[in-house]
Amino acid sequence: MRIDNYLNTAMWAPLASLALLPGTLALVGSPGDTAVIPGWHLQSSLHAPNNLSQLSLPNADVSKWYRIGSRATVFAGLLENSVHNDSHLWYSNNMESVDQTIFRSPWLYREEMTIQSPPKGQHVFLVTHGIGSKADIFFNGVQVASNKFQQGSYGGHRYDITSHLHSGANALLIQAYPTNYLRDFAQGFVDWNPYPPDNGTGVWRNVELKQTGPVSLSAPRVVTDFKDTDAKEATITIKADIENHEGAAATGLVHGVIQSPDGSQSIQLSQKFQLGPDQNTTVSIAVPVSNPQIWWPAAWGQQPLYTVSLNLSLSDGQVSDSAAPTRFGIRKVTSKVNAHNDTAFTVNGHAFQVRGGGYGPDMFLRFDIERVKTIFQYMLDMGLNTVRLEGKQEHPELYELADRVGLMVIAGWECCDKWEGWEYNDEAAGEKWTEKDYPIARAAMLHEAEMMQAHPSMLAFLVGSDFWPNDRATAIYVDALNRMDWPNPVIASASKRGYPKQLGPSGMKMDGPYDWVPPNYWYHDEQGAAFGFGSEEGAGVGTPELSSMRQFMSPQDLESLWKKPNQNQYHMSRYDSSFYNRKLYNKALFGRYGKPTGLEDYVRKAQMMDYEATRAEFEGFATRQNASRPATGVVYWMLNSAWPNLHWQLFDYYLRPAGSYFGTKVGARLEHVAFDYSEDTVYLISHAVQGTGKRIVSVDLIDSKGKSISHDEVTVDTAPNASKLVAKLAGRDKIQQVGFLRLVLKDAQSGNILSRNVYWLSAKNDVLDWKQSNWYTTPVTKYADLSAVSSVTPASVKASIKPTTAGKHGMRHMEVTLENQSDVPAVFLHLSVIDPDTKQEISPVYWSDNYVSLYPKEKLTLTVDVAQYKGVISLEGNNVKSVILGGN
Repeated sequence: MRIDNYLNTAMWAPLASLALLPGTLALVGSPGDTAVIPGWHLQSSLHAPNNLSQLSLPNADVSKWYRIGSRATVFAGLLENSVHNDSHLWYSNNMESVDQTIFRSPWLYREEMTIQSPPKGQHVFLVTHGIGSKADIFFNGVQVASNKFQQGSYGGHRYDITSHLHSGANALLIQAYPTNYLRDFAQGFVDWNPYPPDNGTGVWRNVELKQTGPVSLSAPRVVTDFKDTDAKEATITIKADIENHEGAAATGLVHGVIQSPDGSQSIQLSQKFQLGPDQNTTVSIAVPVSNPQIWWPAAWGQQPLYTVSLNLSLSDGQVSDSAAPTRFGIRKVTSKVNAHNDTAFTVNGHAFQVRGGGYGPDMFLRFDIERVKTIFQYMLDMGLNTVRLEGKQEHPELYELADRVGLMVIAGWECCDKWEGWEYNDEAAGEKWTEKDYPIARAAMLHEAEMMQAHPSMLAFLVGSDFWPNDRATAIYVDALNRMDWPNPVIASASKRGYPKQLGPSGMKMDGPYDWVPPNYWYHDEQGAAFGFGSEEGAGVGTPELSSMRQFMSPQDLESLWKKPNQNQYHMSRYDSSFYNRKLYNKALFGRYGKPTGLEDYVRKAQMMDYEATRAEFEGFATRQNASRPATGVVYWMLNSAWPNLHWQLFDYYLRPAGSYFGTKVGARLEHVAFDYSEDTVYLISHAVQGTGKRIVSVDLIDSKGKSISHDEVTVDTAPNASKLVAKLAGRDKIQQVGFLRLVLKDAQSGNILSRNVYWLSAKNDVLDWKQSNWYTTPVTKYADLSAVSSVTPASVKASIKPTTAGKHGMRHMEVTLENQSDVPAVFLHLSVIDPDTKQEISPVYWSDNYVSLYPKEKLTLTVDVAQYKGVISLEGNNVKSVILGGN
């Protein structure tokens, strides 16, 4: 499926009734209006007046300050003003040369706005949604918030500034303090990549002005009484908090409407209220919905979204406040810890095996919804169904997009820094929690829970990552989630190290690997192998193609990849990480595929090993989804990177898919046939929730010269959401150098090919030393010999392109037919759509398959959808001459 273009109505977006001009904000004097501060003047406190009260009065001279958008960290603001250039920063180790002195002092965000003082009884609030990572806030010369209170990158607060308003010009000033990941509740990067020079300091989320009458209304929360997918009626409960800001009692009506996804139903809501002076309460309105339309994850069905709109009117009929429309879906998520101490999820009553990836935000916390659309589309294209945000809660637009496309989201707090500063955590250096920290954590949890509550894409919230929170923090987190009517599972952590009594065991394992392991690793019953729920694990792969690497690596950097395999690499994890080089990876690459003869040979072999690694991981978990100890879920570490990187990604920073992407795409197919490396068996896999039928599975093993070693064909019945053993491979012991195994799955009735999968195998597997396992890998004592894949007799492949047509959503659709005219296999054929001017691969790009191997005389047609209406297609392979095919 493709993500459709839609007009995003974000939770924090300005209302259309507000006139927004650069440097000014005109607030219409009507209760219910909300406006995002549209931009800021930015400057270091080292280059600004010291008197912040005076600086926060109107008409201060900021003509020499930087002008930035509505949400930007300090460094993102400097990039916006071309003080730095990320293309230059990314190249080699240029980022190390950035002088960080300027970021050790606070930075100032200032904006002026035109506001008419509201009539008596009306209020204007300043609303924050998180400032990295603490700030003082001044308005018209008065300090309205201190950094002792406005703390945490997720600390959302509301300040009543009514008494400080002037009719006409008003000024807002925010002083953001330098972020320290070990001291502050910030959004950090742990060992994922070098830290940004400013550590994410600044106004990275929107700041708003909100006008109300005497009584204010929160965003609505939604609770669905979901019984089963065939129910003729469901009960929807809408909850909202109301607060009286005056010293006199107030009465009135909370009223609104629920609109069905197709607009055919409009369900009216209303509830009278009575509040005493300065009192608050929660209004709850339950209504029946007939013939409810059920929200499903993408692979299982549609994503119908209802919309609830709420207003609050006083007894005299005047509107006192309005909430932005909130979209929600009718569905039910549950989890349990099974008899094996493993977490297992269900969605709408069906076992939901998580096939996910760990999300990385932009290093400078810039948010581009178009980029996120591509990331999500890539996930769907690969067959993934869940994105995990480890302490990287984004903006409302991300969750709204997930709702629309049917991706599940696991959110939660991050590891290894202040967030996990517990007495029993001896693995990280975050400062230990003290009394002052608990209110900050509570505010963050309340804010994030309120933001996420109504989204049907939410699968769970992990209140810990590597370590569980202590009992006091757990109670605060759970109370905040309950306060916001959180309808989904709450899980103690992403590991099994321990747990708080209130939540019980997490049922998630974090036993690695994070660095390279061989394909047969996943078919065992130790460490991170395919059983239970792996919250973050992978073989550490994600090598970009050479054209991408040349954008961020110098010739010397590139040469080191194959000439100095143990050398530290700046474009890996941080310098203090276990993953600062490719030593372990390269040892396996050289040992399995042979020493590279050059850079191009190194990259080609790396793509083969990356493809093997990701395919085996997802196939391993797929084959064991209904085993005696089920594989209930896996989150690949990682999905994407915050910057141009050499590992831990399924596609590179430039959104170009490589070997790890297409290995995943094969391994995570909805219906598939897969090879168990350990037992030499073949499994039929279905991740669908319904549908059965007869299938034909063909198993063909040939040698490097194209000669058949064994052949088998079986007819079997497929079963929903299940895997079954269907065949045993014969002849592996007869492989002399390297063999090629092709598995083909066909629909017995139509004859359509549902899955095609080719492996390259040696006679013997890699040998693992399980007793020497550590937290990031399991050593290999003897490597499988796959070096012969580089010396297969050259093959002749005929390639043709069908005339291009207009694809969906403005993309270009092409068909490429490959025909192997030789008697030997054509090995690991890679197709790319290349911009003839830049010589770079065009992205985003969606291939039906890639890095394919063709049997002798075999013909295969692939399709591609590409964003740009220009380009040519290149073809290369292990034993095929590189050619350029026409594309225009």
